[in-house]
Amino acid sequence: MDMQKIGKFLAELRKGNNLTQDELGERLGVTNKTVSRWENGNYLPPVEMLQLLSRLYDVSINELLSGARLNDERYKEKAEEYIAVDLMKKSKAAKKRLIISIIVACMTILAGTAIILLPALLSAPIWLRIICIALSAVIIVLGISVCCVLTIDAGVYECPNCGEKFVPSMKDFIFGAHTFTKRKLRCPKCRKKSYCKKRLN
Repeated sequence: MDMQKIGKFLAELRKGNNLTQDELGERLGVTNKTVSRWENGNYLPPVEMLQLLSRLYDVSINELLSGARLNDERYKEKAEEYIAVDLMKKSKAAKKRLIISIIVACMTILAGTAIILLPALLSAPIWLRIICIALSAVIIVLGISVCCVLTIDAGVYECPNCGEKFVPSMKDFIFGAHTFTKRKLRCPKCRKKSYCKKRLN
């Protein structure tokens, strides 16, 4: 996206509607400085502001993000371009979640093991060992819960039987036998239980 082009287009649309930056800011509930930043190409308006600007100026959000009015053919091209960019962002975010999930899992196992072993190595009294084992169990359960949430949010599972892509319930996810890339789940469409492959968003 060309921020300068978008800013220039926003300024043209405002002037074409006989609005000052102050008047536009009042209508949108923002300051004239914010409007100025958009029009100078320093910042992109947030999604809710793009929606309001789209209605106010009678242009599509796609046209606002393109920085120009579009004919049907260019509109379709730009729509596909923005969809591709959005999919790439989602894919990167999903990969980050998986990496964070792996890091959290490793840290959880190390912390849990250390808390259990430390009192034994230091010949601590029994009551302290029991507290450490309980604390370790809490840390491991919390860590695994965080890992599960991050992994579920990082994509969908694909049924090998019917091709349905779905997000499993937390219960099915936790109790499903799994490898690194597959998990045994029941497909909501064909109802068959099989090893479903993880697909990133």
